[in-house]
Parts: sequence; structure tokens; C-alpha cells
Amino acid sequence: MTSSYGNKPTQALSDESQQTVQAFEALDTDAKLAWFYLAYKKMGDTITPAAPAAAEPELAPILLGDYYELSDDQQLAIMRQIVNQEDSDYSRAYGALKENNQLMIWYAWAQGMGNSVVGMPENYQATEAINNLLSQIEGLDFEAQMSMFRTIVSNMGYSDVQPIETQAQTGKTTSL
Repeated sequence: MTSSYGNKPTQALSDESQQTVQAFEALDTDAKLAWFYLAYKKMGDTITPAAPAAAEPELAPILLGDYYELSDDQQLAIMRQIVNQEDSDYSRAYGALKENNQLMIWYAWAQGMGNSVVGMPENYQATEAINNLLSQIEGLDFEAQMSMFRTIVSNMGYSDVQPIETQAQTGKTTSL
């Protein structure tokens, strides 16, 4: 079980944003990581946690503390585990967070890339799919960008918490 509950884009996303999420989901693991780095590099502070006051870094000490003490290879392995929704301590810690905190994790890691966080290879060349995805995101308005980013980050990490069934699914009402 994963935090994604099936990787279905939320109904709140526009058709264009849903297509962007689907394009991201079609990327392989390392392309997703490269896309995150390039998106943060290109868009900078506009994709920090949407409401910095809504993010709670103290809820993620393993991801924003211990993580920085690891080797580059270990950090990259953890990023891959999170993207691939693998069952690991770091992926569980990530999967337990709300979307604003998940955005904050990626933002903090992007800010540290090449210093306290494993960086991109010097000779890395983005694929056409990554460049197209970056262009699609730039074409979205801010609200659509944030909704799309929240959807993408929430589809990562591992959690064995199940969503609560709705009345439509159970056929039962909450009345006595």
C-alpha cells in the first residue's frame, strides 16, 4: 500500500493539470528526480510550500536532519525509494506528511543540491520529455501549478494508512 491511493489525479485539477501529472507519472525514476531539480531551479521560490506557514519542518526530522548526514549514494537511494513508493523508513516518514510538508522536503532538497544534498551530474542533459513537462508547467497559472505539484508529491512515499471509505462506497449513513 502506498500514500498515493492509486495515483489518481484529484478531481480539483483542470484537464491540462491532469495531463501534466500524467506526463510526470510516465517518466522513469531518475527523470522524475531530474525534473524536480530543474523545475525548482527554473521556477525558484514560486514553488516553495505554497503557504510557508502551513509547512511544519519539525514533523520531518529524519528527512530534514538525518538525511543531510548521509552519503550522496545513500541520499539518491532515498529519493528513489520515495519516488518509487518503496517501504523504507525514509519513504514512510515522507508518506506520513501532508502535501505542504512534502513540497517543503523537495524544496529544501533542491536548495541543498550540490552542497548538502547529492547534485545533478555535471554533464546531465534533460530529455525531451522533461523539457516538454517543464514547458507545460510554465503554461499553467500559479494555482494550477500548485495543485499539480501537490498531486505529484502526494503520489510519492509509502504509507499503509488506508483512506476512509465514503458513504457512497459503504452504502451506510452516519446517522444512528
